[in-house]
Amino acid sequence: MDLPEITALRRPESVVRIPDRQDVPITPRIRRILDTAPVRRLASISQLGMVALVYPGATHSRWEHSLGVYHYGLKLLDRFAIDDRFADPAVGEAFLLATLLHDVGHWPFCHPIEDMQLGGLSRHEDHAALWMNDAEITEAFEQDWRCTPDQVMGFLTGRHDNAWANDDACRFLTSCLSGPIDVDKLDYLQRDSWHAGVPYGRNFDADRLVHSMVVHPERPELAIHQKGRTAAEMMVFARYVMFSEVYWHHAVRSATAMLQRCVFLLQNRVDLESSFRMDDATWIAMIRRMAAGSMAEPLAEGLFGPRRCLHKRLAQFDVIEGESLHCRLARRPYWWLVAAAENLARLMSTETGLAVHASDVLIDAPPVKLEVDINIDIVDDDAQVRPLGRLSPVASVLANRQFDRHVKRVRLFVRPDLKTPLMRSLDSPEAVEGLVARAIDQAEKEIV
Repeated sequence: MDLPEITALRRPESVVRIPDRQDVPITPRIRRILDTAPVRRLASISQLGMVALVYPGATHSRWEHSLGVYHYGLKLLDRFAIDDRFADPAVGEAFLLATLLHDVGHWPFCHPIEDMQLGGLSRHEDHAALWMNDAEITEAFEQDWRCTPDQVMGFLTGRHDNAWANDDACRFLTSCLSGPIDVDKLDYLQRDSWHAGVPYGRNFDADRLVHSMVVHPERPELAIHQKGRTAAEMMVFARYVMFSEVYWHHAVRSATAMLQRCVFLLQNRVDLESSFRMDDATWIAMIRRMAAGSMAEPLAEGLFGPRRCLHKRLAQFDVIEGESLHCRLARRPYWWLVAAAENLARLMSTETGLAVHASDVLIDAPPVKLEVDINIDIVDDDAQVRPLGRLSPVASVLANRQFDRHVKRVRLFVRPDLKTPLMRSLDSPEAVEGLVARAIDQAEKEIV
């Protein structure tokens, strides 16, 4: 595969430097894509959103992350450059652009809002298709590239619709962009870890993984050669700990729960569908403006106002402690969780005599959509294939048995000034659990 970007990787003439001391080689046609308005917009959209309220350094942008994913995508193409199965330069170009543009459809705080599954709200993949047909983007494609925006979208959606003569090459490269191990995860685990100031996401050998990537001998998808098995195991552990200590940190989830309830309360006042063109600052200003004078105002101001004021954790449940309540609340529709939380607020008021309002109580639970599995196949020198989870008991436990059920705890948050009086009045964890169970019972009866 002969691409100027692969040449630039080996002998860079122009680079963009991103943390941590990473030089990303840039060709003139890549720079023209980077300078388009849809892509530049990503520089004003946070990669981690609410995480920065807990880890102040985690303010990096989706633009920076996109460059990192592009860099890993380029390294992967370089690894397979002499493989005849990947000889079509147009396929390589489309994959490379997909790595650079994979986040182009993102809008402020879109992941927690999409987890709510509000009616009539398109997902970021749909918005990506709109941006991909922006005049600036299409002009750049026509001027510099042998592929089309629709072919790039095929890599982002996994649906190529017979767009290529070599469908197997496309399916393989698609699995490299979105799969158990992919160039997206290789970048975000390390980048998020570095900016958050924690070591957990950087304790695996990413370059070793790239050099160990192979085409699965039985189907056109990514597998890892046995020489990269340890690196794959360490990536499983890195991902587990990053979710435990960063993405699902209790204070991060408090902020996320506040944001979701705020948006839920404002959904009929805010045109969320049109807000996908906004950057963070514009979106936040809109939410604060719309929340003023409503029940959502304390939530919006606690997140985005002059003083941070997050709801406090009153209880949490996982498969070890509180398994029954975790099972009853995990992966419930968001509107149902709101109903249960409102029931709980009423019960708390009745039982304690405290003034507990509907938006004072938030239930944060794992969303309906399960996290992607990370159990990838390992291939030895004799082309024998075995899943990583079978070779590694540690990887099996972390990836399959505990990940969603243990790291993603169910948490109950309350308005900060209510935590202490509620703990005094309810006087035991069992009393809190009993109220939660009653609130769930009421919500289930209301559905019937």
